Amino acid sequence: MDSVPGSETIPPLAPPKATASPAEKTWGRRVSEEVISVYNSLPKKGKPQGREVTVLAAFLLSNPSQELQVVALGTGTKCIGHTRRSLRGDVVNDSHAEVIARRSLIRYLYKQIEIITNKFRKLNHTNGNLKLRIDDESISAFSFKSEQLNQGKLKLKPNWQLHLYVSQLPCGGASLNSQMFTSLSNSSSEKSNIENFTQECSARQDVSSSEVTGSVHRKPGRGDTTLSVSCSDKIARWNVVGVQAPTPPKEFQHCETTLETLTCGYSICWNTSGLHEVILGTTGRKQGTSAKGALSPSTESSLCKKRLLELFVSLKQDCLPECCLNQITYGELKFQGSCEEYNAALRAFKESGHFRNWLAKPHNLELFWRH
Repeated sequence: MDSVPGSETIPPLAPPKATASPAEKTWGRRVSEEVISVYNSLPKKGKPQGREVTVLAAFLLSNPSQELQVVALGTGTKCIGHTRRSLRGDVVNDSHAEVIARRSLIRYLYKQIEIITNKFRKLNHTNGNLKLRIDDESISAFSFKSEQLNQGKLKLKPNWQLHLYVSQLPCGGASLNSQMFTSLSNSSSEKSNIENFTQECSARQDVSSSEVTGSVHRKPGRGDTTLSVSCSDKIARWNVVGVQAPTPPKEFQHCETTLETLTCGYSICWNTSGLHEVILGTTGRKQGTSAKGALSPSTESSLCKKRLLELFVSLKQDCLPECCLNQITYGELKFQGSCEEYNAALRAFKESGHFRNWLAKPHNLELFWRH
């Protein structure tokens, strides 16, 4: 998975160490244009208004011919504090664009599983050469590793790739380690501003200023402390365990305009499988939720853990009996035998140097189950 941040709109503050080749520039422009085209095609609902800005992130697939398709997209800059987290799994805790895009991608992947599984079953009644038929029909960018339906895992077909686009550097280490940050910190005219920024990051993340880089960071925010780690750390994790651009429009947030603008409180969630909704990032529920109906199931986002669990269980029916699935909690499903490879990779990731202080969330936040 590669990341194509749209940071070229920020004026260079120091000569770059290396210039991108024409081919790389062309690729970055193509990625950016594809993502922004999809974003511009969406309705205004949830988009920034007036002085508001937001961040845009998207996942794209490229085929062997290097044709691009945006399959999942998200916007947003907000996350909720730890006191607003729900024991029912019915709110979205982190509504930063990268996280929204990744959860939209998960729902896209689940839909691909459903499509391929149904096709697999259909072919099973007509032809025994299932793997050949599924691969040849090009119904998806994915195929089964195994021809056994109850044992198979999906994989990307050869020469297909998954890409991540972000309209600005992710919060956390990627931003603090960037050339722009280093250049500003070495500039006498901006030194006081950077010192204030470093102190603010330090206060939010409960670490000293000397530890701002090189460790796991909390999401920045004021007031109620969040339990969400930074997007930089989450992207690093996705690259280990899996995910299971030129000029963006002005409404996408950039560092040099932060003091002059307001961050949009909404997050747009979209994918090619039919998902399109808007979340209020400060509540983790759908846009338009009233105080009176705040706990109604109709306010729950398709991206909250509860809804993702329901979708996962609906795909798992062939492997486990209904009664068993209804008794397994969200937390137990994450550590069941079929996730052994994922959990081994996750343990190795958290035991590595920079990620040993990964924020542990209370166990009771994942004790809910399918209703």
